[in-house]
Amino acid sequence: MFSKIKEVFINFITSRLVMISAIMILAASGLVYRLFFLQIIKGETYLDSFQLKIMKEKSIPAARGNIYDRNGKLLAYNELSNSVTIEDVYESGSGKNAALNETINRVIDIIEKDGDVVDTEFNIQLNSSNNFEFAIEGNSLLRFLADVYGKTSINDLKYEERSKTAQEVIDDLCEKFGIGDYTEPGNKKSFVPGMGYEKDRLLKVVVVRYKMFSNSYQKYINTVIATSVSDKTVADVMENSNVLEGISIEEDTARVYVDSVYFSQILGYTGKISDSELTELQAQNPNYRSNDTVGKSGIEQSMESVLQGTKGSETVYVDNTGKVLETSSYIDSKAGNDVYLTIDKDLQEACYNIIEQSLAGILISKIQNVKFLVYGENVKKSDIQIPVYDVYFACFDNHIIDLDHMASEDAGRNEKIVYEQYQAKRQQVNDGLRAEFTTNNTAYNMLTSEYKVYMSYIAQKLYSNGVIDTDKVDKEDKTYIAWTTDETISLSEYIRYCIASNWIDVTLLDLESQYVDSEEIFNTIIEYIFNDIEDDDEFNKKLYKYLLADDVITGDQVCNILLEQGIVELPEEERSLWNAASESAYTFMLNRISNLDITPAQLALDPCSGSMVVTDVNNGDVLALVSYPGYDNNKMANGVDAEYYAKLRSDQSSPLINYATMQRTAPGSTYKMVSATAGLMEGVIDTSSTITCTGVFDKTGILAHCWIYPRSHGSLDVVGGIRNSCNNFFYEVGYRLGLVGDSYKSDTGLQKLAKYADMYGLSEKSGIEISEYEPIVSDLDSTRSAIGQGTNSFTTVGLARYVTTVANSGTCFNLTLLEKTCDSDGNLLEEYGSTVRNHIDMDSSYWNAIHQGMRGVVEDKPYFNDLAVNVAGKTGTAEESKKRANHALFVCYAPYESPQIAIATRIAYGYSSSYAAQITKEVVAYYFGLKDSDDVQNGTAQQLQVGDTNAD
Repeated sequence: MFSKIKEVFINFITSRLVMISAIMILAASGLVYRLFFLQIIKGETYLDSFQLKIMKEKSIPAARGNIYDRNGKLLAYNELSNSVTIEDVYESGSGKNAALNETINRVIDIIEKDGDVVDTEFNIQLNSSNNFEFAIEGNSLLRFLADVYGKTSINDLKYEERSKTAQEVIDDLCEKFGIGDYTEPGNKKSFVPGMGYEKDRLLKVVVVRYKMFSNSYQKYINTVIATSVSDKTVADVMENSNVLEGISIEEDTARVYVDSVYFSQILGYTGKISDSELTELQAQNPNYRSNDTVGKSGIEQSMESVLQGTKGSETVYVDNTGKVLETSSYIDSKAGNDVYLTIDKDLQEACYNIIEQSLAGILISKIQNVKFLVYGENVKKSDIQIPVYDVYFACFDNHIIDLDHMASEDAGRNEKIVYEQYQAKRQQVNDGLRAEFTTNNTAYNMLTSEYKVYMSYIAQKLYSNGVIDTDKVDKEDKTYIAWTTDETISLSEYIRYCIASNWIDVTLLDLESQYVDSEEIFNTIIEYIFNDIEDDDEFNKKLYKYLLADDVITGDQVCNILLEQGIVELPEEERSLWNAASESAYTFMLNRISNLDITPAQLALDPCSGSMVVTDVNNGDVLALVSYPGYDNNKMANGVDAEYYAKLRSDQSSPLINYATMQRTAPGSTYKMVSATAGLMEGVIDTSSTITCTGVFDKTGILAHCWIYPRSHGSLDVVGGIRNSCNNFFYEVGYRLGLVGDSYKSDTGLQKLAKYADMYGLSEKSGIEISEYEPIVSDLDSTRSAIGQGTNSFTTVGLARYVTTVANSGTCFNLTLLEKTCDSDGNLLEEYGSTVRNHIDMDSSYWNAIHQGMRGVVEDKPYFNDLAVNVAGKTGTAEESKKRANHALFVCYAPYESPQIAIATRIAYGYSSSYAAQITKEVVAYYFGLKDSDDVQNGTAQQLQVGDTNAD
């Protein structure tokens, strides 16, 4: 093209000495060609400058607004950073995929060599067993599949597309983007998706290619590969730019969260916009683009339109290497607005720390220096203890110990010894399993308890991986029942029967031909099983459990591995004792828990989680909304750290769950103020009515007991009923609410209870501006529902709204986390606040009776005696599992005489409500300045009084 242009101009010039400046602009697809200073001097022609310029309309991202607490303390902000990006500048053709994939792999090598992290924010992730799995479910998953397979609606998905496993979707994307290699079986060249890639690298390349594909319909949109990269990465990328076509470094901003673990469940985090989010947000604001960063959860998501600024733009001219030649038409971006929360940063952190310290104290009181504990069927939940061997195993089970490091060259002495023992155990178990599948065929009920665990896990995996197709399995089949219920056949027999019954999805098996006999299918399944469990983290951890149980691995070795891996450090004095073998492994572990070197969340033994919500009873502001454990949302924003995210998702303490808003349990006896209100307002009791507790209630034909049984409370009025948390009193109230004439109708009683639960806001979400589960009001048995059982199930924040309404005598707020918004210069834009949902119009004498009863509850707790602020509250316990401790709950307000704050606390599997009450007491003391911050947040386990373990 260039020589043709030159020829045209030469023919046009007739003078011997002419200097002209000619510009020829050919505009097509955004490309601008310019011809400068064609000189012809004395019959000689010179082309001084001819440059290809590519014109781009560049979007200038806006700084996201900051987030502050109620006192102006910073919670989230931005800092300048660099991102590695890629633009699709590759020519179409058969070699495009290979060239692109090679470049992506090269740049990933550089990024990771320099210690930075590739962004793998995607709806498919690797789990702890190194298998691909979906990170979403329900309609979100279907929407994702529709995007992958090019459907405009989830209704357009074919059955086989909506039924795809995560591995199958990865394979399909590899096929689409040419990620893999070719084999030549039988002289026939065949492409194998993902061949030649480790799974973690495969995921990274697939994510980049998928994002590029999602951006492909927009011109000149760069795809981010890594964010917040180091100066070293920037330098190395620039140095290798000649072999990294399309790769560039772009200035960007990174989201930073202050003291992130305390606020992650409130603030959420930001990330690259998904296809479904783009569609939704563009409906509100058409300026959103596929490479934008948006709020993914929490306040970041709910206040997206406020925090997201207005993008600027400029026209940029670059050469064919991407070098900027000139810019024009610059329009500056406008920063997003700032959000101020009702949360008190210091209070939030204090509540979190108090919960963690208290959980550690409960664990210490429950851990016993034994290997096993065996309980009878009627064991009291408060008597459940924790064998120290469960603590040793938890170090492996919840990844406190790095299992991969034990196999590395720089592993410590104890790591190497234990790893060798693990390898020997692995070989032994593999041999034993192979013998069971091929020769022994031992019926499940005749296996050892250890091999029952292995066989159950393998069967479950065959189901979850789709090898045994659950849609085809006949649940009424005798052989199915023999395996699942009677346990009278072996797993190998069951697998053979599944093959004969056509319950196997053979497409998931590596068969040489579709025309194979059943024996070959069986043998292939057996090999599939061993390949599947080879790197299965969950299966491998079971081996460590039995190594500990058989004393092949000792507690001392576990403790030494913790030291060798640098997970814990010992004070000098204790180090001397440990080295001299003067300290036992049991004491070592108790000390680590006491000092919070190992936290309750890391151990993931009951109790390992808790939640607390503190409100201002006079305006409905949420002052603290605590979920323990939290997580570091800095590692989720600015490109997801895949390894960290996988660890979070496999963590048995479930830190990604907001326990204050997304955990529902029965309220237990904290519900009794609702029942008291219903009884008083419906006229089935008054403030002078008495009900006699005999310890037994049998009016409905179903025998029920008061918690005090075989003792009894005797005659109680409503104040005494609440104060003593008498189940019989409230059974009777629930029974009377259900009377129609002389007949008891449970549904009638339930309707009345539901009416007053609604008045306290327990029938709807609390109003806060982040995700929250809907409450469940009981529809089963009005007598049991009246004591907080039945099917009642509420979140902690829902209970907080309820007790707030009790505290202020009837004003039910829609709670709020938002105080105000301001522009980036601090100018007020909008004031927020709670709204009044409804008011309970009830006689003051009724309110007095309820308040007096709650005050009496606290007066009867000796651990409140030294608190200078009077508190009114109600304890509650809730059973969820026959094999685990009860949930512990406490709701309260203070001061009793003139309420300022209300608090709802729940400790999942926390044994006794007295523990929840004592935790709350510490928060009250902190809030009213009765204890120094260092006293209540001293970084060590908080020992709690046992209290009355029977009372609720």
